[in-house]
Amino acid sequence: MSGPRPPGADEIFWAAAAEGRLLLSRCTPCATVIWYPRPFCPDCGGRDITRFTASGEATVYSYTVVRKARGEYRDLTPYVVAYVELAEGPRILTNIIECDPADVHIGQPVTLLFDPPEDTAPEADDNVRARLYRFRPRL
Repeated sequence: MSGPRPPGADEIFWAAAAEGRLLLSRCTPCATVIWYPRPFCPDCGGRDITRFTASGEATVYSYTVVRKARGEYRDLTPYVVAYVELAEGPRILTNIIECDPADVHIGQPVTLLFDPPEDTAPEADDNVRARLYRFRPRL
């Protein structure tokens, strides 16, 4: 399974992810931290947006354990799908990995990590090879 290369997605965001950084946006006029990547503020409509790298610290806001799946995800069960609340404020959808799904709980501190980069020849294409962000329990 290859990494995501969403058409028309924010290329700056996915380029940062390929480097192992979770890039967030902040509205300069109202200071809202924006998730998901977009060129305007959902609170005030402002277009003066700056980008910065997230700290990587978060807590589990809500989660579910997937025990049955189809297709290419069938053999990965059980796995955790969760909303985590970033230290910067936004809540994002992700997976909790590197732990027993039974040990995940609301309020649990977690830390960002990225899937390892794919081994691909750089000349294969000009598209960014995105790496998915996930979280693991904070040690």
